[in-house]
Amino acid sequence: MARLKSDEKRHAILAAATRVIAAHGLGAPTALIAKEAGISNGSLFTYFETKAELLNQLYIELKTEMGTAAFDAFPSENSPREQLRHVWTNWLHWAVTDPKKRRTLAHLSVSDEITAGSHQAAALAFGEIAALVDRCRSGGPMRTAPLSLVLTIMSGVADAAMDYMLRDPANADAHCETAFEAAWRMIE
Repeated sequence: MARLKSDEKRHAILAAATRVIAAHGLGAPTALIAKEAGISNGSLFTYFETKAELLNQLYIELKTEMGTAAFDAFPSENSPREQLRHVWTNWLHWAVTDPKKRRTLAHLSVSDEITAGSHQAAALAFGEIAALVDRCRSGGPMRTAPLSLVLTIMSGVADAAMDYMLRDPANADAHCETAFEAAWRMIE
């Protein structure tokens, strides 16, 4: 008889995988993830048939969480600039609030294990951000550049800001704002 899967155990595995991958990289064995989650290695494979499946699900979960956090309390009545500032601030604060999630997501983002389907599923979480950026750049110098290029450049600015926010937490809000102003000038 098949055992029932517990959402609590699945969540514990994903949380453990986040911590282990942040500390040891993608080469970390599943046995270490299972131990961190407080389950047997065999139990891990009850929830995820392969390590690749675990990595893909973790990637989708972290990207979705980040996208959801970015739009938390979205000010739909504000100007596009203020909307983008809100999303930007939430996004950066999500990343620096739990640096392990950010580090794990960075590993997963460049992994060959992450399938095109997982990248597409994760992109859904950022569809609203892409649309907002597209609206904001409609009259600016980046209006004819491919949107994916604009988003990649903005992501690079965000990553630099996150690094500074983590190194200098006393000035994290100022670093976040400075980076937003740079990104805004690029697209306005």
